[in-house]
Amino acid sequence: QVQLVESGGGSVQAGGSLRLSCAASAYTISAYCMAWFRQAPGKEREGVAGIASNDFTSIANSVKGRFTISRDNARNTLFLQMNNLKPEDTAMYYCASVRLRYCYSLTWKPDYWGQGTQVTVSS
Repeated sequence: QVQLVESGGGSVQAGGSLRLSCAASAYTISAYCMAWFRQAPGKEREGVAGIASNDFTSIANSVKGRFTISRDNARNTLFLQMNNLKPEDTAMYYCASVRLRYCYSLTWKPDYWGQGTQVTVSS
């Protein structure tokens, strides 16, 4: 059974940093498209950053230059480094994946979701 387990969320002040992790089991993350999505209260879920099996990355304009997606294949873990956080980054962040090797946007529909980790940024 595929499992994606996020960690690393928390509360920070504006300008601070957090690193989210997503540990996968029964699933090889390097073989498929992986991404981070987020959902703020009252808003639709949106794609934040994605990475394909060929290391192509997609980054939402709202976080470009501040967020970086990466993975550690040996640890089978996906990361999201978030710097210069803003109050509008406050949301539940989800790790997700689709059984596709290549993806060049954040519009794909995931096959798997993690349970989410909360990020709260105060001004």
